[in-house]
Amino acid sequence: MLDHVGFGVSDYARSKAFYSEALAPLDIELIKEPFGRAAGFGRAGKPFFWLEDTRPPVTQVHVAFACESREVVDAFHEAGLAAGGIDNGAPGPRPIYHEHYYGAYVLDPDGNNIEAVCHRPA
Repeated sequence: MLDHVGFGVSDYARSKAFYSEALAPLDIELIKEPFGRAAGFGRAGKPFFWLEDTRPPVTQVHVAFACESREVVDAFHEAGLAAGGIDNGAPGPRPIYHEHYYGAYVLDPDGNNIEAVCHRPA
């Protein structure tokens, strides 16, 4: 199951304003803005649609897959590297997102950021 999707934008303030208005009728709102350079939109406290301030703009995407355990996140990272992916963040806690966030990141052959994430406590 997909956990969240994100992509880079060339004008962060403009894009954040656009999506804040355009997604409001869908009951999707700005929930989190870590570092002031990423905007997480979602529902019920869970961001699942992300914009990131990228200069110069990038066309790659960020896709995250939800995992049932931290061990599955670790296995994903290992398998991704074995398959030729490039490490973009070793498995570990990411408390900037929330207390139990545990993720790992691998760049695919086209530079897309593929993530596995578990939201359960250790």
